[in-house]
Amino acid sequence: MQMESQTNLTCQNIPTLFSSFIDTFVDFSVSGGLFLPPPIITSSNHNNNPLQTIFPSPTRLIAIGDLHGDFQKSKQAFKLAGLIDEHDKWCGGSTTVVQIGDVLDRGGEELKILYFLEKLKREAVKVNGNLITMNGNHEIMNVDGDFRYVTKKGLQEFKDWAFWYCVGNDMKMLCDGLEIGCVKDLFEGIPVEFRNVKPEYFDGIRIRIAALRPNGPISERFLSKNQTVIVVGDSVFVHGGLLTKHVDYGLEKVNEEVRDWIRGVKGRVSRDLVRGRNSIVWLRKFSNELAKDCDCSLLEHVLATIPGAKRMIMGHTIQESGINGICDNKAIRIDVGMSKGCTNGLPEVLEIDRDKGLRILTSNPLYQNGKEGSLDTKCNDGLGLLHPELGPKQVEVNA
Repeated sequence: MQMESQTNLTCQNIPTLFSSFIDTFVDFSVSGGLFLPPPIITSSNHNNNPLQTIFPSPTRLIAIGDLHGDFQKSKQAFKLAGLIDEHDKWCGGSTTVVQIGDVLDRGGEELKILYFLEKLKREAVKVNGNLITMNGNHEIMNVDGDFRYVTKKGLQEFKDWAFWYCVGNDMKMLCDGLEIGCVKDLFEGIPVEFRNVKPEYFDGIRIRIAALRPNGPISERFLSKNQTVIVVGDSVFVHGGLLTKHVDYGLEKVNEEVRDWIRGVKGRVSRDLVRGRNSIVWLRKFSNELAKDCDCSLLEHVLATIPGAKRMIMGHTIQESGINGICDNKAIRIDVGMSKGCTNGLPEVLEIDRDKGLRILTSNPLYQNGKEGSLDTKCNDGLGLLHPELGPKQVEVNA
């Protein structure tokens, strides 16, 4: 079955494909493995409950940087930390893991990673483990409809997903007793053409908007569960960085406002929080690779406003020399550009052990040799679709 040729953007007439669908459904590889049971709703994870912002200090804490659509590198990072076995199942016991954001863009396996992380969350919680996923600037950009760093493979993966999503909707319509109108048109309100976009990308753009816009099925199911800033023990985790104005605004308030915007129950979140150059997911004041370019005094002041905080752990800015700490290890930078859509860096993760302290787990044999960093690091730009006239410039070092 050729998924691309049979994707129907109005979700109509798909019942004629049901016989072939039944034959194909048993082979999950045809769909890219994008199937999970419906999420389990409990009193602790219901959408109306506040997102947890403060977490106790675990015995073992692992921090994983930007993944950018590279499924194989994502799994390598988890295996490096001893979190998954040879069958890609959780074996990390009670470890707490924080993935710092930027799952989306640059690569063609974004949905596979989202589903994979969701699967691991469910497996981890059964053995008192915890996998926390966060919003990066690329998650915010995609909910905003800013697709300047999407790839052709990324569009195709979403088109494959949309085929099965529409099949599911039509199957629901065959159910007795289903109320008319309870199955929403995936593409309601989305135009069929876009200025400054090549016609061959129209379908993919429509699907991506439908999936990732506020209250879209992918943004609601996955991204609305992400935190934007958290504190785990004495470590603050954030994709870009925090300023005192963000702390004064309220970390819990930030998480809830971003979540409610992604769910479609609140208007756009303030530019100061998630869109401007000095926002939480774009800030680079503490992550420029040269130590002299990092504002240590400002960092110390910010940490002093968060009770018990000793360090800030961030992604967003590629560190070609590997995971590193500056300002007396008060700033730990963990984005090593591991995706093939970036610098194809070798995976590294940060481990914080209650007894052993901080340690870098690396697959890079050059790490111990003091590999020098570069100031011209950049990721692939993708298709440059729907590039807004205004907004932060996407560079990786020394913006």
